Amino acid sequence: QVQLVESGGALVQAGDSLRLSCAASGRTSGYDYAVGWFRQTPGKEREFVTALNWNDRIYVDSVKGRFTISRDNVKNTVYLQMNNLKPEDTAVYYCAATPIFTGSYDYLRPTSWNYWGQGTQVTVSS
Repeated sequence: QVQLVESGGALVQAGDSLRLSCAASGRTSGYDYAVGWFRQTPGKEREFVTALNWNDRIYVDSVKGRFTISRDNVKNTVYLQMNNLKPEDTAVYYCAATPIFTGSYDYLRPTSWNYWGQGTQVTVSS
């Protein structure tokens, strides 16, 4: 079992930067798990943002060049550095984890991820 706890959400202005953290506990070990971030706004489905699978970083097009996912295996923490934030980035951000995947794994689907945090709110004002 893996437990995930997000933090770092805040109200910021467009153009600002913010770093989200996701502390993992339980049966996590180094690169055994892929980690990812999703986001969700009211009335919409949870949307894939980024994932780190082994050393491969995957980003949705809308955040490429602005967001960076990283992990600190000593601290068992995953980070999402968000730069040049836009109002459309406003959402609840969720950290997720699943065993390392290969090939045609459908990482875009929330149901493909086994473990979830409780979410942290990011609001970007214009």
